[in-house]
Amino acid sequence: MKFTTLSTTDLKVSNICLGTMSYGHQVNEADAHAQLDYAVGNQVNFIDTAEMYPVPSQADTYGETECIIGRWLKKTGKRKEIVLASKVGGPNRYTHIRTGDNRLDKANIEAALDESLKRLQTDVIDLYQLHWPDRNVNYFGQRGYVHADHEQATPIEETLEALAGVVKAGKVKYVGLSNETSWGTLEFLRIAKEKNLPRMVSVQNPYNLLNRHYDINMAEISMRETIGLLAYSPLGYGVLGGRYLGGNMPKGGRFTLHPQFAPRYRTPQAQKVTQLYADLAKKHGLSLAQMSLAFVNMQPFVTSNIIGASNLDQLKEDIDTGEMILSDDVLKGIEEIHEQYPNPVA
Repeated sequence: MKFTTLSTTDLKVSNICLGTMSYGHQVNEADAHAQLDYAVGNQVNFIDTAEMYPVPSQADTYGETECIIGRWLKKTGKRKEIVLASKVGGPNRYTHIRTGDNRLDKANIEAALDESLKRLQTDVIDLYQLHWPDRNVNYFGQRGYVHADHEQATPIEETLEALAGVVKAGKVKYVGLSNETSWGTLEFLRIAKEKNLPRMVSVQNPYNLLNRHYDINMAEISMRETIGLLAYSPLGYGVLGGRYLGGNMPKGGRFTLHPQFAPRYRTPQAQKVTQLYADLAKKHGLSLAQMSLAFVNMQPFVTSNIIGASNLDQLKEDIDTGEMILSDDVLKGIEEIHEQYPNPVA
């Protein structure tokens, strides 16, 4: 396993991060604990979760993922061995989270954090992230930005002041962004510097062979401003694991269980490009999953690659890519496909 520093912090994190959004729904507690045991036993020290998990988020399972992780931490006593990340939910998506009219303000951030700490059975979260912006922006697969002149978004300075309070209280070490845009990222950095407020140290956005939108306008920010990407969905919700090729719908798969989920990854164009990447991987003696994950790992703006697995076999294959280096021929083939079919799901 390779390790790097989380941007401007003193935290050393593995370049593979264990994502947990399926724990408590697609993955039961016993299997989740087995995954945590295996990951930490194989040098993964970075675990990412969120208050709204598992996904799809619903009232009867809200917060269960954090509870599962919390019980594992209590059982194993390994809290000091890991870097623990979680997220506070933003507005306009889920009516079952607190009042249903959540904002990234002091009241919501403090309430969400306190409940997450209880569920995780810990006194501090190492990286606390804003799950999505308070503003109306194009996230979660929305291609175009639609401006809203009279939106009631919480000012970024107010959000940073709230985060400053929880950092000062010792409940959070560092803060980060998620599903954020280039404008938003730069604004958070600018205001934090001008007002002496907590600096965002990471951005958790989607990045994979089918969605390299981050290359276009965020990669330069990551490099020049020292705010690394925590890449989520590196296998495109399993599509780049190859399991849905040829119309296959495996039992227990995310799209089998939730056919309405992320339809942009199952369009004819996305399937066509996925097959091209699968053929390239096979040509070079790799699995599609290995090639896809190794490509993400190798990007200089990526701090850590957030993997998720339905079972232990998938997890083992994913973790094994931590030190994999793709050959120049493979990288050339990837770029040729990307030039012909850029970002079919972005």
